[in-house]
Amino acid sequence: MAQESSEICLGVDGGGTSSRFALLVGAQRFDHTSGPVNVTSDFEAGIANLLEGLAAVTAKAGITPQHLAAGRAFLGLAGVVGPKGADAVAARLPLGNLRIDSDRVAALAGALGRLDGTLAGIGTGSFVIRQAAGKTRALGGWGLALGDEASGAWLGREMLALTLRAYDGLADHSDLTRSILEEFGADPGAIAAFGAHADAAAFASRAAKIAEAAEGGDANALALMQRGAAWIEAGARALGWKPGEALCLAGGAGPSYRPYLGAEARDFVVPPQGRAIDGALAIAQAMNAPRP
Repeated sequence: MAQESSEICLGVDGGGTSSRFALLVGAQRFDHTSGPVNVTSDFEAGIANLLEGLAAVTAKAGITPQHLAAGRAFLGLAGVVGPKGADAVAARLPLGNLRIDSDRVAALAGALGRLDGTLAGIGTGSFVIRQAAGKTRALGGWGLALGDEASGAWLGREMLALTLRAYDGLADHSDLTRSILEEFGADPGAIAAFGAHADAAAFASRAAKIAEAAEGGDANALALMQRGAAWIEAGARALGWKPGEALCLAGGAGPSYRPYLGAEARDFVVPPQGRAIDGALAIAQAMNAPRP
């Protein structure tokens, strides 16, 4: 089906666990989910998943790649930390009227719209971003090797490390660390081998179990959740957040941190207005239409 390029808008939310595509053709929306996109940790795999997603959502919409290329597109991608990285991605994609930024920009637009406030995006990775008086500031998002505190990957890695410390007698065991040790056949070497080769998504696969254990009162899980919550609150305050302003917890692990925030912060937590993919699509729609 032929469409004018001004009627075609594409939003992409590329994260460390999966990537989401939303294509608006006229009034019809088409969605697709592909593999992870983190262009810092694995550039080529991220590009491959972007190309797969573009082809799939184009096919669902019944338009040609040429029509897609002529439309408006915003890609919010994990691992994009500056113009050089964005340009490297853009050079590999068959898109013309294109803007690329970090995934936190899309998440902010989806969660808060135009509302002043702060978003803590806590998924496989983590970041905190605040908008107020028309200005935006952010922190975090540096990847698991050097940051991503409170993230799902951080939770998984820290709990495995704590399990090894407990095995060595340097920390107290809890039901959770004992169960993790049993999962690896009571072999600490197997945990070390897993950690040596695991990516962020593999570490993050244990985040839900840790949050559930904390709810049940497991001391080690509870201590980790409290550490993560302290980082979220410190990050929000460093960006200028203050009581009375909206604080949004998003991402797969984000909402789990609410009970562990301080009372002042907890009282102003609001649910996201929408998802990061909705924010990415809204940004694409607001871009200047291509010239005929």
